[in-house]
Amino acid sequence: MSSSKKLSIMVSAGEASSDAHAAHALDALSHLGTPFDSFGMGAGELKDAGTELIVDCRDLAVIGIVDVLLNYHKFLKRLRQLRKTMKARKPDLLLLVDYPDFNLKLAETAKSLNIPVLFYVSPQVWAWRAGRVPRIGSLVSHMAVLFPFEVEIYQKHNIPVSYVGNPVVADAVSSMSKAEACDHFQLDSNYPVVSLLPGSRSGEIARNLQPMLASANLIAKQIPNCQFLLPVAPTLELSDVEKAAENSPDNLHILSVNSRDAMRAADVALVASGTATLETALIGTPMVVMYIVNKINYAIMKRLIKIPDISLVNIVAGKRIVPELVQEDATPEAMAEHVISLLNDEEQRAVMLRELNDVKLKMGDAGASERVAKLILQLAR
Repeated sequence: MSSSKKLSIMVSAGEASSDAHAAHALDALSHLGTPFDSFGMGAGELKDAGTELIVDCRDLAVIGIVDVLLNYHKFLKRLRQLRKTMKARKPDLLLLVDYPDFNLKLAETAKSLNIPVLFYVSPQVWAWRAGRVPRIGSLVSHMAVLFPFEVEIYQKHNIPVSYVGNPVVADAVSSMSKAEACDHFQLDSNYPVVSLLPGSRSGEIARNLQPMLASANLIAKQIPNCQFLLPVAPTLELSDVEKAAENSPDNLHILSVNSRDAMRAADVALVASGTATLETALIGTPMVVMYIVNKINYAIMKRLIKIPDISLVNIVAGKRIVPELVQEDATPEAMAEHVISLLNDEEQRAVMLRELNDVKLKMGDAGASERVAKLILQLAR
């Protein structure tokens, strides 16, 4: 194609973190001076970046096999919408960001139309379902991966791959100091602050929020003036979270703000496993990781997952540096105990902060979005 032609890019991002990663990659593409139009599936950040949303991913934010089966008709309807749009508009490139089971279905259509596919953020094939790799290679033109160790996995199967680094390095920033963040949220600097980060999907709120709030109530009993922040992800409705948080401590502040500022204000964060654990590590806030899924999902995943830790912060560290409380271990009492220990034990805090800094060094520089933008150009042309 001519270098003067306006690029047409279809993008598919299925959750809050991938919506942000895709938006930042397209923003980096615009800074390269390349004219383009973008359309597809995403949420608020892609929309703000100028992408035409054919499908809003916020109503597809579910976790695990059981939730997917219960919402299968909804997934099929959205998939049909996107496939129909792809066939009608025939973009120069399909940019897929994470959300592998859905996105690989979309890649099948792209392949049938000879549309190149860039898959950004590899499925966690190193943790479970490694058998997906050959299928990925048959559908995807190029993989853009976040971790250096992922390169070898794809190279072994002769799949074009580039290590671009992790976009969280650029995203996990707050313009405020801790004191400024506390002032911003009108918190009393004389008393501790705990941030609650239950996740960005409705299913995560349904399963993680109530145990977190019960834990916060236990913490408040032992530390009466403790303050709590609950930032609401852009993929969720503030009113839904407020309704779900009725049984909360008096000192809870529910916020529709950048979650990184809430991480910065906190002395400790109680975080649902996911991208937020890396963001919290990069901000430099001690944390306790928890996660609860549907019991059937857990039984299936427990048999499939091949690594000892599930949180990305521990995976990057190569060892357990933050507590993980998963499923039946994620009791309010256990969470409260770990959070209170981090608030009161200065030596424990210091050790964790050193190890979180080591994770930050391992994560590398902040150029992921720019590298992805260059891959978009390379593949589309």
